[in-house]
Amino acid sequence: MRRVDVQAITSTRRRAHGRAPRATTCLRNRLRQRAQAGFTLIEVLVALAIVAIALAAALRATGVLAQNNRGLRDRTLATLSAENTAAQLRLDTAMPDPGSVRTVPCDQGKLAMRCTVEFRKSVNNNFRQVEIRVYAANDDIATLATLSTLVTRLP
Repeated sequence: MRRVDVQAITSTRRRAHGRAPRATTCLRNRLRQRAQAGFTLIEVLVALAIVAIALAAALRATGVLAQNNRGLRDRTLATLSAENTAAQLRLDTAMPDPGSVRTVPCDQGKLAMRCTVEFRKSVNNNFRQVEIRVYAANDDIATLATLSTLVTRLP
């Protein structure tokens, strides 16, 4: 392709006519537009990197939300298990001895859990203070829920 020197053509025609012809001005504008049209490879790569970082952050946020949702569901089910265990203790006819500890399975939904029930003496001998701690079936450390209540045998 032959390179066209627009300024040389314009200056020659200007001298002949006193001003630049319209065709030469259009040619100059087209050459400027061609030089400015499109994006460079660097610009495209920078834009692609920004989009990739934004998508990675969105994916991480989605994962954190899902994990928090799972933990909240587990704690809610553990609270229900503790309340069910307390209701069962209120329905039992035997008064538990102070200082005794029981571990009973207390599954809720598809979540396997176990409840540790500890009985303590209260000020009134007709009542027992009960503390129920709920753990996941395979975890002895993390307590999902704790419930403290009183149990009585009075009619």
